[in-house]
Amino acid sequence: MKARYDVIFREIRGSIERGEFPFQSFLPSEAELTAAFGCSHNTLRRSLGLLREQGYVQPVHGKGVRVVYQPQERTSFTVGGIESFREAGERAHLDTRTEVARVEQVVVDDRLAGLTGFSAGDELTYVIRVRHIAGEALILDHSYFRTSSIPGITVEVARRSIYDHIEKTLGIAIAMSKRTITVERAGEKDRALLDLDDIDYLAVVSSQTFDSQGVLIEWTQSRHRPDHFCFRDTAVRQRV
Repeated sequence: MKARYDVIFREIRGSIERGEFPFQSFLPSEAELTAAFGCSHNTLRRSLGLLREQGYVQPVHGKGVRVVYQPQERTSFTVGGIESFREAGERAHLDTRTEVARVEQVVVDDRLAGLTGFSAGDELTYVIRVRHIAGEALILDHSYFRTSSIPGITVEVARRSIYDHIEKTLGIAIAMSKRTITVERAGEKDRALLDLDDIDYLAVVSSQTFDSQGVLIEWTQSRHRPDHFCFRDTAVRQRV
């Protein structure tokens, strides 16, 4: 069950994305919002804090909370947040489908340890998924999950949502993800599984994901056809 502040955050975010609060307009006052949601001021402020972190709003002293979100022309995958492919598709109102090409158990060798951050000898569940959007195969995901932490990954689980399995079935909190973004030449496997046409390079996002205890539970490399995607993040300047 999601925390109340997270539910409110998602409701306000949806209203902003639907244009109910246009770019550069102000949200209703804090008093109006707490009354509308039946929540405390602290709960609302946590929700607004998340909206600010993700680039949807900017508090303006003495005036209120201004909307700074504008729709993206391309599909947008948020680098600064942690969301599943299904959640990203629902947020962007996309027709998505996941095809599972492989689910198998592997043992980490020195090469895989250096690539992923897992230790040599760890047992992992290796999953290859092809992500389809509007009928085109546009993303190839290579994922490794720590089997002792994340048991029970089947083809059906991988097709639906592994994050749902982690959070709802296993009750594990996904806490943090560290990412790098590179551009790499498409390889034979990319061309076999993705609809690349004459595209030679891919946008590649590699991520390490940790649970609430700081344990590395996942390493994923997402290989994107670049002409369909933009990656957005929001940076907040820290005052010293």
